[in-house]
Parts: sequence; structure tokens; C-alpha cells
Amino acid sequence: MTIKTITVLGGAGFVGRCLVAKLDQAGYKVKVLSRRREAAKHLIILPNVQVQECNVMDNHALKEALKGSDAVINLIGILHESGKNTFELIHHQLPRRVAQCCEELGIHRLLHMSALQASTHGPSQYLRSKAAGEAAMNEFNKKLDITIFRPSVVFGRDDHFLNLFARLVKFLPVIFLAKPDAKFQPIWVEDVAQCFVNSIENTATYGKSYELGGPDIYSLRELLQKVMTILGKQRPIVGLNDALSYAQAFMMECLPIKLMSRDNVRSMQVDSVCNVPLAAELDVTPATLDVVVPEYLLNISQRAAYDGFRSAAGRAIRARR
Repeated sequence: MTIKTITVLGGAGFVGRCLVAKLDQAGYKVKVLSRRREAAKHLIILPNVQVQECNVMDNHALKEALKGSDAVINLIGILHESGKNTFELIHHQLPRRVAQCCEELGIHRLLHMSALQASTHGPSQYLRSKAAGEAAMNEFNKKLDITIFRPSVVFGRDDHFLNLFARLVKFLPVIFLAKPDAKFQPIWVEDVAQCFVNSIENTATYGKSYELGGPDIYSLRELLQKVMTILGKQRPIVGLNDALSYAQAFMMECLPIKLMSRDNVRSMQVDSVCNVPLAAELDVTPATLDVVVPEYLLNISQRAAYDGFRSAAGRAIRARR
């Protein structure tokens, strides 16, 4: 079956924005489901993209929104529980309902974002719930063509990981770092999105799960040090032991904006590192962090350079006046 129309859940998020743009460029008709249309307004300008308001937690609304799709991509996930948005609801029950709707509507192609090291025996609720979501989807494997992606930490211009480090480096004289020796294999958001796009009509990816990681492995301390080097700002790093890491996370849970939780610390008990290289059939050569990150942390893109020139020109004109 030729795939023409793809519905994306979570298309307004960090990975979603990049993926939707790539799907649009590839010529697919894309429907992005969002609880609030305003949250996805930046996607409306894309020629092949339609944004539709939908409460995906409502079974009837979800099923209606998925009608007419040839493929569905689920990217919805959370790092922290908040109110009714629990790991069980978002990572386990939602994927099950998406798969069930696809089966009932005869939509055979389904792609899903999970997480590296997801396991029923994982140390955190996050990792266990991600594994439960995978298992729930795989119950429909006989009737659906499902592909699951398990990325390590994803970095890019709008990430909440390296950009957070950059803010800490700019404003704190000393950085107290939880789990400094935890290992990660960061992968660029553009590469993650390309893996999805390349898999949509590639039958070799049907029924498979893929670990996604970049070419290099770093400890959390090394990643923070790399950010400091890029920014040209050195700060003392105080690595916290497990007890202090949990204490720091507990205090952060009390902040209005949750930057870290004790469950996040538990997740870091297992290294977010791939067991195998990026699969050949995904046809993606992952970019190195060193090539990508300086461009957005230093804001030296062509657009930024143009804006800087325009701003300087404006000041010069006002000065002459």
C-alpha cells in the first residue's frame, strides 16, 4: 500500500517539529494532532501540514482524528509526572489505545517512540512504563506493521538537555551535578527524525525495534564540560554521590518548573548507551555532537548573523540621526 497521509501525535514537540518538517519535505500529507492548535501554529505554514485540535486521551476523538490515515506516528512522552499525566497513562495506556484504533480503522503502519534501556525491570517508572508501552503495541504486531525507536538523549537547537546545561553555566558560579558518571550516547534530533522518515515505507523495518544513538559516548560530567568549552566559560563541577543526587532531585521536584526528579536519577542508574550500531536499513549516518552543538549554543547560524547585522545597522542609522 502506498502511504500518502500520516497522522502524528506529539508533532508540536521537540522531535515532532523536526519530523513533521521532514515528512512535509518528503511530500506526505501530514495531520498533526494537538490539544491546542495554538501550540502547533508554527507548523501550519508548511504546505502539506494540517493541524487538528484533538484530545488524544478521548478514545472517540482519537479514533475520529485517525480516520483517513495511511500511517500513524506516536511521539507523545513525558519526563515528569504531573497531575493526571502519569507515566502509566501516557507511556502505557495511550500507545495501547493508538494501536487498537489503528487496528479497528485498518491503518496498518504504526511507528512509535520509546526510550533506550526501556525495560520491565528498569530502575525507574519512566523506563518501566516505556517498556509497558512497547509490549502493549506489540500485542497488535500480527495485524499491524509496527516499528519502535529507542533513542538515547536527543539533542538539537530547542533541546531541554544541553540548553539547560548552557543556562546553568551562564548563571551559576559552581555546578552541583547529580550522577556525574552516568553515560549517554546523544543523537541529533535531525537524525532521529530521518530514521522515522526512512522507515515509513521500508518493509525491512516492519516489526522491529531500533536503538538510536550518536557516534560518541559521554558521561554527564563530560557533556557539561563540553558545553563549558563551547561557551568559553569554566565552572567548578561538584559531582554528587547517590544520596546527594536524590536529595538534589527531591528539592528540584518542589520547584514550580520541574528540572529533575528522583525518577530521573533512577533512570541514570543504567547507561543510556546502545548495544548495537545504528541499523544499516535506517540509512542514517549520525552527526557528531561537536559538529552540531556549537552552532546553536553560540547562536552563530546564518539567520542569527543576519539578525545581528540588521540590528547593528539599525543602531548605526539611529546614531547618525
